Order: sequence, then C-alpha cells, then structure tokens
Amino acid sequence: MNDKNFDYLKDQVKYTGFGEALEGELKENILKQEPTFILKHDAFYGTDKVAAELSFKKSEQSDMYFFNSYKVNLQKEDRPESLEQTFYINRGNNITLKEAYNLMEGRAVHKELTNKEGEKYNSWIQMNFKSTDTKGNFELKHYHENYGFDLAAVLSKHPIKELANDSHKEDLINSLKKGNLQSATFLKDGQEVKQYIEATPQYKTLTIYDDNLKRLDTRQAKEQAQGEGQSAKQESKKQQNAADEDGPGDQQEKKQRRKKQSM
Repeated sequence: MNDKNFDYLKDQVKYTGFGEALEGELKENILKQEPTFILKHDAFYGTDKVAAELSFKKSEQSDMYFFNSYKVNLQKEDRPESLEQTFYINRGNNITLKEAYNLMEGRAVHKELTNKEGEKYNSWIQMNFKSTDTKGNFELKHYHENYGFDLAAVLSKHPIKELANDSHKEDLINSLKKGNLQSATFLKDGQEVKQYIEATPQYKTLTIYDDNLKRLDTRQAKEQAQGEGQSAKQESKKQQNAADEDGPGDQQEKKQRRKKQSM
C-alpha cells in the first residue's frame, strides 16, 4: 500500500467534513487494490438525514487512489421525496458535507474557487433548483466579488448585538459564509430578541426568521434593519409635529408670556 497516498486521502476525507470514522474502511479498500470502491457515511442535522457515498478510483498508471466525488441524499422528515446531488473533489477548497447540506437547503455558501487558468477567486454559490446539468445535478449559480454583495456591510445595517464584539462578529460572518442558518441577537425597543439569519447574495441582503424559524416578510425585515435608529427618528418627528401644531400665533403668545415673566 502507498502510505503517502493513504495519508493524503485520509486527510482529504477528514477535512471534507467526514471526520475520522472512515479511516479503517478506507485502508481496507486500498489494500484490496480494486479499481474503484465506495464508502458510505450518514449524518443528521436536526431531523434531516444526510446519506453520503464517497467514490474512489485507482490510477491506471500507478497504485495511487483518488477521491473523486461524493453523492448526497437528503431526506427531510416532513418531505416524502429525497433530494440528491453529487459534489466533485478537486485540489482546491472542497465543499464540505455541512456546506453541501446547506446548499441543498437552498442557502448560499462562500468559497474560494480556482478557474481553468489556475487562478483563485472568491464567490458565493447557490443551487438553482430549476435547472439541471447533463448528469442530473442541480446547477450552481455564482455571485462573484464584483457582483457587489458585501456581507459585513449588509450586517451593519441591522441592530445585531454580536456586531459590537469583534470576535463574535467574525464568528457570525464565518458561519454565514458556510451557509448556516445562524442565530443572532437583535436589539429592538431596548429588548434583546433572538432571531435567525442567512446570507442572501442574490438580492444583496439577509433573510431573517423569528425564534420559531418563521420567515419575516420584506416589510418586517426592513423594520429590523432600521432598528433603534428608526425609533429615534420617530421621536424626533413627534417633537417636530408638536411644534407645528402650536402654529405661529400660539408660538408668539408663548414668547410674549415668557417676556412678561422675565420682566
């Protein structure tokens, strides 16, 4: 057995999100020297079951094996039909199992990718469930850096408590970039309200859910973005309206009364 090849594959499997549980099976299959083999792995995210099949193929010129792809079957408790997608492995920044699950849930993931010329670039990717390729996989939509979605800037428009702490802010941004539906503490009318957010690069915004994971409509989300600043504006407007209601004559009488009192 090629030990260096085994170590490389072991790390590749581990850092693609499958952990170390498959090491034994991986080694056994390499020792058999079969042309191809598949390893199976199950994971659960809440009540959602993710069944993965990892595909390996032996080189025709040497004893080296390659981890080519893994197929994911997503079965949701409240959905009779399952969803399938194959994710391909390359030398770059592979899509992890959790990121694959997030993509299949419809959320966007931020990745460092490599183009045909070998140049690296950053892009948000998201599944297009309305279009499939020749192999039956859902196509991936890309939102490159020049698309104009700045996650940090979008977050700053919302009254989120975690943004006040640099470490918590970084953790929040990193979690959203992985495609997670992330909890966040919103400051509303002086109260702390737990809600959930996800990055939505297509519309250059956030999608916000309440603590029961019910999606807020556009109007509610806009109010959240205005936050406590809106309350301040409303208070200022009330004061201005009060002054307007006095009218020119009333204001003149008040001035005269204050003048007599001073005399």
